[in-house]
Amino acid sequence: MNIGEVAEAAGLPAKTIRYYEDIGLITPHRAENGYRRFTQTHLHKLAFIARARGLGFSIDQCRTLLALYEDRERASADVKHLAETHLSEIDAKMAELAEMRRTLAQLIHACAGDHRPDCPILSGLAAPLDSD
Repeated sequence: MNIGEVAEAAGLPAKTIRYYEDIGLITPHRAENGYRRFTQTHLHKLAFIARARGLGFSIDQCRTLLALYEDRERASADVKHLAETHLSEIDAKMAELAEMRRTLAQLIHACAGDHRPDCPILSGLAAPLDSD
């Protein structure tokens, strides 16, 4: 398969596939003319990476997951630990987003949204940060 075919099959842009090649996540074969040639194995790895990235795993975490996937001597505990760590990161981000939402909702509620120049949203953004 050429890069266009594998990109379509994996649901990834060709630019992303080139990037994954540049950072060593995949290593397609090169034909004599220099064109990349992808196999079903490459397609499988790209789909694996796409699914992992879709779940928010970082490139380094994807690299680790691929290595674990290819290691038949792996312990599933290693995979589970990586996934649990990522889930904790997601939970922390969700808590941070919830706090951001709460603060912004309060600022919006406090703003009359009329033609007067005073604006609690801008005042809230300009307020000094609390120092602990």
